[in-house]
Amino acid sequence: MGVKLTFYGHACFLIEGGGAAIIVDPFLNGNPLAPVKAEAIKADYVLVSHGHGDHLGDTVEIAKRNKATVISNFEIATYCQNQGVEAHPLHIGGGWNFPFGRVKLTVAHHGSALPDGSYGGNPCGFLISIEGVKVYHAGDTSLTYDMKLIGEEGIDVALLPIGDNFTMGPDDALRAVKLLEPKVVIPMHYDTFDVIKQDPEAFAKAVEEQTSAKAVVLKPGESFTYP
Repeated sequence: MGVKLTFYGHACFLIEGGGAAIIVDPFLNGNPLAPVKAEAIKADYVLVSHGHGDHLGDTVEIAKRNKATVISNFEIATYCQNQGVEAHPLHIGGGWNFPFGRVKLTVAHHGSALPDGSYGGNPCGFLISIEGVKVYHAGDTSLTYDMKLIGEEGIDVALLPIGDNFTMGPDDALRAVKLLEPKVVIPMHYDTFDVIKQDPEAFAKAVEEQTSAKAVVLKPGESFTYP
């Protein structure tokens, strides 16, 4: 059946496989491009890359309503537990085997603060392994040479920010693809705000001209299944 990824705008993806529904960075109710509201989401797990409002988003509401488990760094997991949500804390370089597969936290160069102003711990990306498929959600990050090491894990699908300003832009994201060597690349974290407006089709064209990866541009609400 493969692993199904549905893009909900910004950095939010619903990943379905291994008998589970996993939503990453569920910024929905405040996102002008999101095609659904948080109330429509059914998920077993919520992955949060860092504490900024456009990533933590509707995590607590979704987790409470679905009795879902939040997976994030120690600080964000603790914050969610204090809101009455079940959470599994991890930290950079650490991973854990869940019923659907494995999640490992990767380095992401960014910031992190929680809604109450408290420290959100180190931002992260995710290596998500489901039924033999490995998905890398980079989170909010700059280009980093650590991506070469991440790529050595064997990436099937890479979800990469291209918005610039707050994260790497299209040129650095293209360099990231060359380091990661994934089979498929899906751009994210663009167009939500004017300051991160980009042309994802131009990025996709550059990826396919300069690397061996297939580039897939998803409009909010569209899905892609791998393989």
